[in-house]
Amino acid sequence: MSGTTTAAAVLRRRPAGAGADRWVVLVVLCVSLLLVAVDATVLHVAVPAVTEDLKPGGMELLWIVDVYPLVCASLLILFGTLGDRVGRRRVLLLGYTLFGVASGFAALAQSAEVLIMARALLGVGGAMIMPATLSILRQVFPDRRERALAIGIWSAVAAVGAAVGPLLGGFLLEHFWWGSVFLVNIPLMLVSLPVGRLLLPESKGDREGPWDVVGALMAAAGLFGVVLGVKGLGSGGPVGGLLTVLPLAVGAVLLAGFVRRQRRRACPLVDLKMFARPAFSTSVGCIVLAMLALVGLELIAAQYLQLVLGLSPLETGLRLLPLTFAAMAAGLAGARMLRRFGPRRMVCTGFCVTAFAVVLLTALGRTDECALMLTGFVLLGFGLETTLFGAYESMLSEAPQEQAGGAAAIGETSYQLGAGIGIALLGTVMNAAYAPGLSGVAGVPASASASAAHSLGEAYEVSARLGGPAGAALRHAARDAFVHGLHVTLLVSAGLLLLGAVMALRLPRVMQCEPGPVDLPAPRDAADSRVSV
Repeated sequence: MSGTTTAAAVLRRRPAGAGADRWVVLVVLCVSLLLVAVDATVLHVAVPAVTEDLKPGGMELLWIVDVYPLVCASLLILFGTLGDRVGRRRVLLLGYTLFGVASGFAALAQSAEVLIMARALLGVGGAMIMPATLSILRQVFPDRRERALAIGIWSAVAAVGAAVGPLLGGFLLEHFWWGSVFLVNIPLMLVSLPVGRLLLPESKGDREGPWDVVGALMAAAGLFGVVLGVKGLGSGGPVGGLLTVLPLAVGAVLLAGFVRRQRRRACPLVDLKMFARPAFSTSVGCIVLAMLALVGLELIAAQYLQLVLGLSPLETGLRLLPLTFAAMAAGLAGARMLRRFGPRRMVCTGFCVTAFAVVLLTALGRTDECALMLTGFVLLGFGLETTLFGAYESMLSEAPQEQAGGAAAIGETSYQLGAGIGIALLGTVMNAAYAPGLSGVAGVPASASASAAHSLGEAYEVSARLGGPAGAALRHAARDAFVHGLHVTLLVSAGLLLLGAVMALRLPRVMQCEPGPVDLPAPRDAADSRVSV
């Protein structure tokens, strides 16, 4: 025991860029990422089971899925910049703890409201973990060529988590209740917490001045309001209008105030001058567009596989596996592709390949087209990971080391903001294309058609209650309407991806490598970690 403690102490004393220690740190960071990545996808195959058990409404179901990225996106800047001041390792370990506790609450939820609250707490924990992993990676890999390889491994692990999530969720749903999909986080947390405490080096930024508490809260509230406003687009009637206009207006005002405050402060939370660099601002925009176009597709695909094709949750996870394996391959090959082709061609090509894959999937219908689905998913996974790898690497390399936490928070905020808006936007497009297909079905009462228009799962329940020819007709119409909505959603996503390909033309042609080992900063005085309001 004493030998382990001594080794860990020596590891923490050694410089971040020295020896093989940085690769040990990378392993621990990848485990941290795995914790968040599994939770982000494990719920997708459980949505039908959650719907059947908790009976959430259409908006409640959206909240169950979407509140995690919404809260996470809102708080990334807060916790990313806080890690720069008080220690990234400290924030990371606190995130582990909260993530595990929230997972227990989610597993035992007996109502949609409790599950939404637990998912929100998971978002808080994720906001602590995600920017810390990237900012520590930025610190311990100062050489861009090594950092590109590390980011490739890091992103491949994210793809592993995306693969393990649906598979693990499908296996658990075959044998246990839906709440078990959240319990998988607890063993990961129990391993990550002591290992991270022993092996991870503490690091802080070198920036002087107090941490801007008011600015951090303004950014969190503003981002929350903007994403919440977009979510309001998914609801109808006057409530939907109120949920759209009011949060959007408040969020926009708060974000404008945040930007103004940062420009006027001598020690800003986020140095907005980074956005004047074309590579940085373009990379952030590419991340947003990629997630905006694609994040809702996995959720819709899971529903298509289960409700239209009738596959089990485990079979659904297996069908999504090629997508993730292709993403893993792109992540591992990313460093070599970046050196050979440069950021511009890499990101632009990734967008185009992904757009082609999305258009190819519009050929899916009511029958199981296994070969077509396999081809589309492989191209989708490879293209998406190529895009995100090139964008993340360019963004991190453009950011100064002393602002690694803030830059990582901006990148992860872009990712989560795109995810939150994407689910709301594509969900709205899906609903708008799906609902009209259920009006005027022969022999089906208007009230039944209105209830069935909320979701395909609800349509199946209504058709089962109706029974007879009317129930069969409603079920048939709902399935056709869902497939039509899927096609429309895919085409909208393809358009967004092509827009991203055009945006990527602003990235540098070649990869600029400027090696130079930089040690982790020594712990600062308590006075340097003070906060101000």
